[in-house]
Amino acid sequence: MAVMTPRDPFGRAVLRTVLIVVVVALALYILYLLRTPITWLIIAGFIAVAMSGPVNLIQRWTGRRGLSIALAYLALVLVPIGLGALLVPGLVSQGEQLATDVPGYAQDVTDFVNENETLRGLNEKYDITAEIESAAQELPSRLGDAAKVLQDIGVGVVNSIFVAVTILILSVFMVGGGGRWAEAFVRSQPAARAERVDRALRHIADAIGNYVGGALLQATIAAVSAFVVLTILGAPFAGPLALVVFFFDLIPVVGATIAAVLIAIVMLFVNFPVGLIIWVVFALVFQQIENYVIQPQIQRRAVAVEPFVVLVAVLFGSTLFGVVGAILAIPAAASIQIAIREYRDYRRESTVVAGTPTEIPAANPA
Repeated sequence: MAVMTPRDPFGRAVLRTVLIVVVVALALYILYLLRTPITWLIIAGFIAVAMSGPVNLIQRWTGRRGLSIALAYLALVLVPIGLGALLVPGLVSQGEQLATDVPGYAQDVTDFVNENETLRGLNEKYDITAEIESAAQELPSRLGDAAKVLQDIGVGVVNSIFVAVTILILSVFMVGGGGRWAEAFVRSQPAARAERVDRALRHIADAIGNYVGGALLQATIAAVSAFVVLTILGAPFAGPLALVVFFFDLIPVVGATIAAVLIAIVMLFVNFPVGLIIWVVFALVFQQIENYVIQPQIQRRAVAVEPFVVLVAVLFGSTLFGVVGAILAIPAAASIQIAIREYRDYRRESTVVAGTPTEIPAANPA
């Protein structure tokens, strides 16, 4: 029976393969354990790239990098706080008013069903309106239970605030030192590759910054349009509902549809059937305009990603990181696309240079 010795090539190959498998498995396990802070780092990096544009703009006026970062992030923090201070009190009071008015809305639905012969027949068969009225009568009494639920949610909000502060601090450090890190990385590359790496990094930063600006502009247009329509329809909380449209519109592919459905449910009780029908028609028409006119015009200079790739990226991003992953999916796909393009061009140029024949000088005649 042959015994493998340390100098046996086959034994060394087996040992090397086993070590590689163990190291890879250990690395994957460590990445799994660190998946939460890695997610925070990814989000912080995205925020840092997106905030680099406003920081550079403010720096032109102040001339100081640290002050510019502080002002930009102060605005980033104060905007949601200000919106919350303006909208939350009104949202709470209007929610209470809605709970009080729901029985009347349910009665309106019942009257409409009774006046329609087809709907009346369905109602007599399934007793739908009785269930709606029963649920509406119980809704005001459940506000106490809702307060307990909100108290439980408050604990989650505190944890979310801690995570948000941690991500913002990481992002601040990235904005402060990101330029130096990028320059050091470029300098570490071979001279033939440094220029291309630098160009790829700049293109990725531009794509992410343009995408964020375009997404915010697109969401603002959607929110303003929804606010105007809801105000015309007499919705008592048009402002908060428009804010819902703004945040959901930031989610690619499905966000606008989710917001439209949520508002349609509200309009079912607030202004049925006229308001509901008008809102559904507006949502369908506006989404077509947004998908084929507004979004292409805004994003055509930001990212050039195929629709199929966008859908796959959103599915992967939402599966890995939830809503945040869906939002980051498109700029991530654009960044990968830019990196692949630059690497492909680099390989093509290297192949052409390597295949260039070397000229042999002619021999002098004797």
